[in-house]
Amino acid sequence: MSVFLIPDGLAGERIDKAASRISGLSRNRIDQLLEAGTISLDGEQVSKSARVKPGQLLELTDLSERKVEVVPLVVDGMGIVYDDADVVVVDKPAGVAAHPSLGWEGPSVVEHLAGAGFRISTSGAPERQGIVQRLDVGTSGLMVVAKSEPAYTSLKQQFRDHTTLKIYHTLVQGLPDPHEGTIDAPIGRHPGYDYKMAVTAKGRPSVTHYETLEAHRRTTLLKVRLETGRTHQIRVHMQAIGHPVVGDPTYGSDPALADRLGLVRQWLHAVELGFNHPRSGEWLTFSSVYPRDLANALELVERNA
Repeated sequence: MSVFLIPDGLAGERIDKAASRISGLSRNRIDQLLEAGTISLDGEQVSKSARVKPGQLLELTDLSERKVEVVPLVVDGMGIVYDDADVVVVDKPAGVAAHPSLGWEGPSVVEHLAGAGFRISTSGAPERQGIVQRLDVGTSGLMVVAKSEPAYTSLKQQFRDHTTLKIYHTLVQGLPDPHEGTIDAPIGRHPGYDYKMAVTAKGRPSVTHYETLEAHRRTTLLKVRLETGRTHQIRVHMQAIGHPVVGDPTYGSDPALADRLGLVRQWLHAVELGFNHPRSGEWLTFSSVYPRDLANALELVERNA
């Protein structure tokens, strides 16, 4: 399944035209998928004459796509921070994907929850059930997963409306100037590499707020708040301002520096997560400490500051 957010530029377009433009599939293929009932807007099937609105969630499953299997598997190091009838908040270690996908053979949060006996929401594709947000494989920290159908709907809307709190800490190369600020630059697929994202004029609006926590000789520890939640957003925006995330050669970091710090992944951790509980409406916040590899790298930086 592919998931897209309807941009302002497609407001009022028929869904067949909008889906074709967003996905890159032909209009004929989109018509076939609409007839098969594998295209939905905000979780509801629609006819091809339906008109789209900005902010709606378009979910599209191409019947020609291979299925992804969910294999229950308990993952070492996965923490359960909070659990009730509606949501479960996990502390994800690096090296774990949010959900299974084609080409990924490692563990995932969805498979861990299945292996640990958690029953989660059935909304979404089978391999993505309950997933309302994602963290990169190489990023550690907090994620919330929906366990009930109302929770899935509520959390999806909260993330879509940018009312959730998503705080990260990241170690970047150099010293950003100014020491705190906002990066407002659209992000889309990199024109030359399918696996990368980039700041591009045709990308989706993306806003990142940052402030300096610690300034060192060659690196800076930043607190980052995401207003939007694009793929690789922090990594792309940090590269765009000339201060790539340490340990992230995909987006321009120095591999020799990562070696000196003993890092085999990007120094990026989701330290705080906040949202309104989907049933009670109570505001909940959760925090996570740095895992050992990031803490050790930061200690080396501080020791040589």
